[in-house]
Order: sequence, then C-alpha cells, then structure tokens
Amino acid sequence: MNRLKLKYASVKYVSVAGIAAFAVLAGPAAGAGAVTPHTAQAREAAATAAPRPTLTAKSTVASVRAWHDFHIYGVGRHMRAGTRVTLQQKQGKRWVSLPASVYTARSGAYNMRVKLGWMGRNSLRIVGGGAMSPVIYVTVRR
Repeated sequence: MNRLKLKYASVKYVSVAGIAAFAVLAGPAAGAGAVTPHTAQAREAAATAAPRPTLTAKSTVASVRAWHDFHIYGVGRHMRAGTRVTLQQKQGKRWVSLPASVYTARSGAYNMRVKLGWMGRNSLRIVGGGAMSPVIYVTVRR
C-alpha cells in the first residue's frame, strides 16, 4: 500500500512539472496577453533612455599674466542641478584635478574663477557628473 501511494505521488509531481515546463516553452502564445521583455514597449523604453550628460567650457581670455584672475564658464546638460564640476589641467601625459570646483546652478550653468601660474600653453577641461568638456587652451605669460 505504501508503494502505491509513493508511486501515485511521484506521478502527480511529474505531471505538474510537465505542465509548468510546457507553459514556459510555449511562451506568450499559450497565454493570451502575456508580456515578454522583447515587446515593442520594452524596445521603445530602451530607445528613449536618458541622454548622456555633457559639459561645455569657455574661457574669458586666451592669454593671461601669471597668477591673474580669469573665468571659465559653461553649461552642464542632462545632469542634476548642484552637480560639482572640477577644473583639470594636463600635466605631461596626465590630467590632474586642480583645487578649483563649483556647483552647477539650477539651469546647469557654472562660472569658475581661476588663477594659473604654470607658464606657457595650458590645456584645461572641466569634469563632473559623468561628463567631460572639450579641451580649452589658455596661455600664461610673465
């Protein structure tokens, strides 16, 4: 009697597993209105993902005397207001962050006061919020 009960229980288990396997293999054709990740809505949502953040940068001068003030300004797009942006200078082959940073305004705009002492042509850029501005050049003279 015990054997018969076990055998019946195992057959019942297999049949439920078989039905579940069939439902998975059949996919949305078996169940009307089933949603898969490959529907048009999912593809449309992936296509309209948030755009990448961008930064612009401009200098108020092309040439400046050593340790005199000038400004670097620009706009951050597709990033939160109040994002911290930092000035970087190319030193040799490396980009080095300088101790000059500001936060973007509600509109995304920023304006940074800068003093440089490294003589010659300086390559500068702004980074922050996952974005990087194009390189700007400022020449520092005596």
